[in-house]
Amino acid sequence: MFPDERQVLHPKAPLIIFILEHLRLIFVSSLFSVLTGISLGILVTRAKWQEFKDPVDNLTAIGQTFPPVAILALSVPLLGFGFKPTIFALMIYGLLPVLRNTIAGINNVPPEVKEAACGMGYTPWQILLQIELPLSYRVILTGVRTSMIINVGTAAIGATIGSGGLGVPIIAGLVGQNPAFVLEGAIPAAFLAIIIDFSLRKLEKII
Repeated sequence: MFPDERQVLHPKAPLIIFILEHLRLIFVSSLFSVLTGISLGILVTRAKWQEFKDPVDNLTAIGQTFPPVAILALSVPLLGFGFKPTIFALMIYGLLPVLRNTIAGINNVPPEVKEAACGMGYTPWQILLQIELPLSYRVILTGVRTSMIINVGTAAIGATIGSGGLGVPIIAGLVGQNPAFVLEGAIPAAFLAIIIDFSLRKLEKII
């Protein structure tokens, strides 16, 4: 396919290493996004904290309007180069879908169901764990799935500050005008997005 190129695979590392580095970036950042997004979503849907719902939602929306490169650039002076600033940028970028879907899922639970549970003597924690979250898990998982798929593509940009992953051959290929390197990173990244989406859909059905 590329007869004019002397190298068609990036010499820094085997493809499997790039894939494993990329998966590490995705899953670590998604873990922080999911934990933070669901926690904030639960918090601002409580009666005591509902006044903070709009500010929190607006703040995370502003975070996602920033280009990932800008977030990376701002985090480098604080966190240095490599893994940490990339994780921070990906967490900020993947937070909004999880937060918004958590809020939407919990707010869509019928009020009469919660009133009936309250009348039966359920505590607020029992209503949350046994009524609200089980009835809203599909919406929440959709947000998690969207967040992870966003991070598959965004994680490639982290290679510009030394985080590794599939962005290494993509960026090297763009800089060196080597389409073989670009495809070496882009094709596995596309497959990762498809596999993650398929796996989370299966998980949703199992739950």
